[in-house]
This record gives sequence, structure tokens and C-alpha cells, in this order.
Amino acid sequence: MKKRHFLAVAATGATLTSAALAAPARQRPVGPGLLTVTGAIGRGNRGPLDKALDQMMAKQQIAFDKAHVFDFAALTRLPAVTIHPTVEYDAKVHTLKGPLLTEVLQSAGVDVNSPAKLVLRAVDGYTVNLSLARARQQRFIVATHLDGQPMALGGLGPLWAVFDADRYPDMAAKPLPERFAQCPWGLYHLEVQPA
Repeated sequence: MKKRHFLAVAATGATLTSAALAAPARQRPVGPGLLTVTGAIGRGNRGPLDKALDQMMAKQQIAFDKAHVFDFAALTRLPAVTIHPTVEYDAKVHTLKGPLLTEVLQSAGVDVNSPAKLVLRAVDGYTVNLSLARARQQRFIVATHLDGQPMALGGLGPLWAVFDADRYPDMAAKPLPERFAQCPWGLYHLEVQPA
């Protein structure tokens, strides 16, 4: 075999292999997965639930064949929205920032104009059922930052599904604790159920 031909073929093969491997790797989280989206998604970047390794999800009786996992970097690459709700925990206005929940879903291949139902789960097991229409209408965000700082696990974070309740008269009229009943802090799993 001619040496030049061998080197050219080998270089082309290495380039194709590197390009083929790099494309899926960009979709996979580089850092720890913070939010797992399952159910009626269009694409996934991980396989099925592993009962041995996905202990918290298994204990909360979550099951899936594929999922789309977001790490902190993937969430902060999405266009961010800033809201200023009065938070129930201290009755003060805070600045929350993160992508719209619909942006996150769209990134996972969900048709955000569908009449889907959402199940939002927090690390403590708190579960919220929410229509996609309501999430769209009230402009829910997946907050990653509180008052300019990333939210820590053990506080309200690292993710909080929340909306600006102060901007909706029907919600603003309710006592503070009732405004956020459908806003799980410590969000880690989101299931999309077709209507």
C-alpha cells in the first residue's frame, strides 16, 4: 500500500470519526445533570432510567425510555428572562432569572403549542401538575439565579419553576403562600404528558 494513500485515508477517517463523535457530545451535558425532561419529547440525550444509578427518580417511581438532560451550562445558554416577584419566604421582591419553561421544553423537542400536561418534581418529592397552556400564559421560567447569584442546592435551587405572580391580579390577590403552590423549588424532573 502506498504510504501517502494510507495517510490520506487515515486522516479522512479520523476527521469523519471525530466529527461524528463530536456532534452527539455537544448535546450531552458536560456538567452534572440538573434537570431531566421525559415523556412526550422529540429527542433525548440519554437513555432509559437506570434503577441502580438514578436512585432518587426510582424512589419517586419515575420511569422513562429516553430523556433530555440539561446541565447548568445548557440552561444558561438559553435566552434568559428576568422577573421580580414578591417571594413568599420573606415577603420581599427578588430578582429571578432563567429561561422560559417553554424554551427548555422546546430545546427537548416538545411542541410547546400542544395541549400537553406537565408534571414538575422537586428533589423533596413535591409534585405539581400544570398545563402547558398555563405555563405558557403565565410565562413560567426555570430560574437559575436569585438576586444575581446562582441558586444553591439546599436553598430554593439549583432550579425553581416560578412565575411573576405579582403581575396577575387573580394571583396577586391571594395570600403569598398560595401564590406559589404550583412553583416547585429544587426542580429536577419535568414530565411531558400528551393530552
